[in-house]
Amino acid sequence: MRMAMMAAGAVGGYFGARMAAAGHDVAFIARGAHLEAIRRDGIKLESQLGDLDLQNLNATDDPSQIGVVDVVLFAVKLWDTERAGEAARPLVGPDTRVITLQNGVDSVERLSPILGENAVIGGSTHVVARVAQPGVIRHTGTMAKIRCGRLDRRPDPLLARYVDEFKRAGADITLAEDMRLDIWKKFVLLSANAGATAASRQPLGVIREDPDMRALFFQLVEETIAVGRAAGVVFPSDFPQELDRLVAAFAPATKASMANDLEAGNRLELDWISGKVAALGRQYNVPTPGHRTIYAILKPYRMGRPK
Repeated sequence: MRMAMMAAGAVGGYFGARMAAAGHDVAFIARGAHLEAIRRDGIKLESQLGDLDLQNLNATDDPSQIGVVDVVLFAVKLWDTERAGEAARPLVGPDTRVITLQNGVDSVERLSPILGENAVIGGSTHVVARVAQPGVIRHTGTMAKIRCGRLDRRPDPLLARYVDEFKRAGADITLAEDMRLDIWKKFVLLSANAGATAASRQPLGVIREDPDMRALFFQLVEETIAVGRAAGVVFPSDFPQELDRLVAAFAPATKASMANDLEAGNRLELDWISGKVAALGRQYNVPTPGHRTIYAILKPYRMGRPK
């Protein structure tokens, strides 16, 4: 396949490196020092699933230099969705599938008017990774999964063919039967993990072991489930048990990307995570005191470290 990582940060860099190592034609879209490092030295991936050191990669900050591809993994920060969507237009042709791997619940709705309903595919990923330094992706733990599918649940034979190509490359990817539910299930876990690890400045292992912080974590979980139900999402009866298993499976050093961005002084996805839960709570008259508190605590940092 011809693929483009939009963009080649932690998530795009991880999956792009895996697919390039398997022989696919992958373009890495990045900017700044990270782009320069990839152009100069390639990408180094540090992972318990196998390290990679890839040289001579196609890296650019201009998607028009790449042209139409088969698959775009769309993994930009939530605050950059529309700008990046406009920039991604040259990548999209009639047979292109743009798989959204962002943290929020409305990526498909935001991208479809820009790139077309036929091209944009819902997706979610469970992978803990960060850009350790320019050109270096550090993967924590052994989880690196993708789920994707159309929100209207209609069959897409071309997408199924692309998913098969991912599988042949060794990727842990599943074509979802109910992608909207999967996006919300991920958002329940993500919103709690992001809120708790960012507000406490502690990794998930510490939060799991402390009764007060653990109680906050699961309060955030319950609030997100409540607004999801109000929005029409039907969670399965065994979802609480599934959450318990997922939370227990994460490496103790796990931090959400928002916590990493906070430490680095970067802009936060706060408005689309705890802020989104709080906004939906107001819309549906569902109390969300935990997420509203997280939003208030982190609000001074939402645009980056205050000067």
